[in-house]
Amino acid sequence: MDICEKIAYIKGLAEGLSLDSDSKEGKILTAIIDLLGDITEEICDIEDACDDMSEQIDAVDEDLASLEDIIYEDDDCDCDCCEDEDCDCCDDEIYEVECPSCNDVIYLDAEMLEDEGIDCPNCGTHLEFDFDCDCCDEDCDCCEEAE
Repeated sequence: MDICEKIAYIKGLAEGLSLDSDSKEGKILTAIIDLLGDITEEICDIEDACDDMSEQIDAVDEDLASLEDIIYEDDDCDCDCCEDEDCDCCDDEIYEVECPSCNDVIYLDAEMLEDEGIDCPNCGTHLEFDFDCDCCDEDCDCCEEAE
């Protein structure tokens, strides 16, 4: 029996006793029962709000875990091809670039660096990148494009 059911039971008992609400004792008992009912309603509202917040916190926690996997480059790959040495699906690197105007740190991947540039999301300054490959590998795709 939860708290809401208990207060309903107590109210039922009080009504069954046919308390005289004009007597001193009847007034006190009626006031106490009403107060218990109000407290019970508040507790139930708080419990409902806590349940809602708990669900929202769980959702935010899941989203944060996904972001952490991306940012910290979690080695768990879902493609099941990482046993192959030729697999390059998990080699995405994240680069940090500091805006010279506002000193905001921007996180970019290799594709974004290959674009002509981007606007700083904080101050709007246009940032241009000169991304040169320094791998010195003749078989590298980016070195072949430069030639």
